Amino acid sequence: MLGKLRELGADCAGVAAVDSLRNGPSERLFPRMKDHSRDHFAEEITTGLPHGSVFWEEDARSVIVYAVAHPADKPEMDWWCGEIDPPGNKRLLSISREFKRWMAEAFPEVHVYPKRYHVERGGLYLKEAALQAGLGCIGRNNLLVTPEFGPRVRLRAVTLSLELPPTGPIDFDPCAGCDAPCVRHCPQKAFDEVVYTPEETGIDFLPGRDGSYYRAACNAQMLKNEAEAREGMMPEVCDHPEKIIKYCRNCELLCRVGR
Repeated sequence: MLGKLRELGADCAGVAAVDSLRNGPSERLFPRMKDHSRDHFAEEITTGLPHGSVFWEEDARSVIVYAVAHPADKPEMDWWCGEIDPPGNKRLLSISREFKRWMAEAFPEVHVYPKRYHVERGGLYLKEAALQAGLGCIGRNNLLVTPEFGPRVRLRAVTLSLELPPTGPIDFDPCAGCDAPCVRHCPQKAFDEVVYTPEETGIDFLPGRDGSYYRAACNAQMLKNEAEAREGMMPEVCDHPEKIIKYCRNCELLCRVGR
């Protein structure tokens, strides 16, 4: 199955057990997160669950997480043309659709559920799933860092009603001993202060590893990028001019892993 995903265009893939992800660190931390426990997705919940809670299909047993590489020389993969999905998202969705179609033919007894990106709309915490699936580690930049591509990947997942052997976690930690240019050069200083502690939250697996990643600061940069967007053309996405949003990727591009 993992080989089929690579054949369809994934650059890496792995398997995690659903039971290893239920009520994971991000889901438990969510109610305690500062300033953004409710963002605009809170008004668009489709799962019927509390904001930040993961919906699991009743018969889901395994999660297959896959990634496509997003190299520095292809920034347009993640450029938003108005509200239209960027090319990278379209590729990820295409892989899910084709994989589900193939599974229906090859393993018709297995239920396949392509997962949405946002947890509020039926997704899951992709970085935690990727960690458990052995795709890499969570770095000091609060991103998944893979051995092959560093943090320059885009993730998506499907759940299966089939129990598969997990492929992770793996013993991989490139952040040990690194001087962390990824966090030192954040334009919004999103890693400058510890905002969560194990004592306060009861959780050891914290954002930025030491609880220093502050999502509200990162979101401020995204809003700035949206405000600075200029109208242009992206023929591969749409046939008319739209504002093209180019989100900050400092914490990805400054990472030395996988260059």
